[in-house]
Amino acid sequence: MDLTLDRIRLAYPDGDGVLVAVDDVTLTVPSGTTTALLGPSGAGKSSLLAVAGAPLDAPDDAAGAPRAARGPRRRARRAADRAAALRRERIGIVFQQPQLVASLTVLEQLELMSHLRGRPAASRRAHALALLDAVGVADRADRRPEHLSGGQRQRVAIARALMNDPQVLLVDEPTSALDHERGVQVVELVVRLARELDAAALLVTHDEATLDPVAARVHLADGRLVEAPAAV
Repeated sequence: MDLTLDRIRLAYPDGDGVLVAVDDVTLTVPSGTTTALLGPSGAGKSSLLAVAGAPLDAPDDAAGAPRAARGPRRRARRAADRAAALRRERIGIVFQQPQLVASLTVLEQLELMSHLRGRPAASRRAHALALLDAVGVADRADRRPEHLSGGQRQRVAIARALMNDPQVLLVDEPTSALDHERGVQVVELVVRLARELDAAALLVTHDEATLDPVAARVHLADGRLVEAPAAV
């Protein structure tokens, strides 16, 4: 499934005025591909990613909707429940901080996701081990987060996001706490998994130096898509 964001606008009350976080953005990420969303801090990247998540927040003024969500967002509980179900069943999200549960092993982090979706215990363990192998941390399955490096935590977070076999993968600043080499490895991993799983991946970053594996790049400034900055 392609991810299509159609004329997205997000605005929040700001004192006596309105703060426009995302301004009339249209973007399509084809299935099986990765698109990098670049821009400085405050450009609106994370806000746009939240909308692609169908959404993670509910601003007071919002127009447009991701077509993957199959409908505009509403404040009613019924719409919120539908959005939550969509995220759980069709969208995988990797946050800037891995947000692993300190008391759980790597394997248990993934099994918990499948448990919440109702997958049988035997199949969720096999699926989790296969994903940990795919991201290169199967040998850490019995470790807890405190015994993992930063790069390993990010890999676990990516594997966890894939436990629901998502059609859309949203990745927020996955290299911000990593050195260049590990950052490139994580980006390569996202690109490869999106291709192999035929998922549409949107990767938010401000670090263009790690993006050699990514073919498609778009730039956001002041909430709007802009032409790529000229090379200096």
